[in-house]
Amino acid sequence: MANPFSLEGKVALVTGANTGLGQAIAVGLAEVGADIVAAGRSAPDETAELVARTGRKLHAVKADFSSTGPIAGVVEEAFAKAGQVDILINNAGIIRRADTLDFTEEDWDAVMDTNLKSVFFLTQAVARKWVAASRGGKVVNIVSMLSFQGGIRVPSYTASKSGLAGLTKLMACEWASKGINVNAIAPGYFATNNTAALQADEERNAAILARIPAGRWGEPSDLAGAAVFLSSRAADYMHGSIVNVDGGWLAR
Repeated sequence: MANPFSLEGKVALVTGANTGLGQAIAVGLAEVGADIVAAGRSAPDETAELVARTGRKLHAVKADFSSTGPIAGVVEEAFAKAGQVDILINNAGIIRRADTLDFTEEDWDAVMDTNLKSVFFLTQAVARKWVAASRGGKVVNIVSMLSFQGGIRVPSYTASKSGLAGLTKLMACEWASKGINVNAIAPGYFATNNTAALQADEERNAAILARIPAGRWGEPSDLAGAAVFLSSRAADYMHGSIVNVDGGWLAR
């Protein structure tokens, strides 16, 4: 039996792949055979080097997902550079922290535009390509534990990730019959730039670790396996699922 987790001959468009979770996902996909299109604001030089070590290709596309303006161009460039796109990993996102009583409209809009609006319209644009070509594809959205919980001091992040979990299910319902799988990964507390402030806060860091059964923060590489699985034919009958990769946080 052929390896159901192999991505040989596939191309994955990964947003925010220059560092952290996006980088780990891109490298993980490359390790099982996928070429990568990395779309984001910063040049993915380090990611390109890591992907090259696997023997796969990385095509960089400059894009700022704080608005929907670049999306049509990103999709056209991705397909033109790589020849095709088989997998879309919606990883790019931002977070703003403040007490809810003090939270600004600017911070609300910035997070919702990047984490939800741009993700929806990028996914729509890629799915339209697949449907027009009468072919399927895999979409993996990066949601959050805050798709299930409220959290504190991150109202727009919680709203955006709760919304993206809902969109994952809606898209799955509409597109499953078209051969498009839409699923999501909900990371727990991972050691990345987005969580640097929490890691540096001794009290919050201790409280977080006390709640995680695994007893540690996740490393970005811990997320790669779930991304490979949901991107592969091993997950062909999965639609609208959210896979928690959280060291046991939600089970606690």
